Amino acid sequence: MPPLERHPQLRPLSREHHHGLLLCWRIRRDLVGRRDHDQMLAECRTVFERELLPHFAVEEEAVFPVLGAGDPLVRRAIAEHRRIARLFLTTDDPTRTLSRIEDALEAHIRFEERVLFPQVQERATAEELDRIDQVHGGRTAVYA
Repeated sequence: MPPLERHPQLRPLSREHHHGLLLCWRIRRDLVGRRDHDQMLAECRTVFERELLPHFAVEEEAVFPVLGAGDPLVRRAIAEHRRIARLFLTTDDPTRTLSRIEDALEAHIRFEERVLFPQVQERATAEELDRIDQVHGGRTAVYA
């Protein structure tokens, strides 16, 4: 089955997911070739504060309500948001922390793109899609 074309009002969030995957790629690359993992973790924390937290907020305020707070997909996504946030705040070994961030963030983005967003797109009304667009505010996030 061909992939579902993303609704225009969900595309900005999907683009942000793409940028998040690029961040994961950069983490993987830098874990191998870069020695200063403390500095890299600090850079990733800046991305988290500037880009990921606002992205999570848009999803939780406008996207997830389409399916409802009790939906198992929404509960999973929110739990993953919390887990990812905790990882970015971890002060343990930076190399291990970066590896765990990369694993969790990539898995989360793929889950949202492949499972959650198609359900949202299928069930959202025109008004709900307009609300997503309004809450998102047309901003374009750049993760790298």
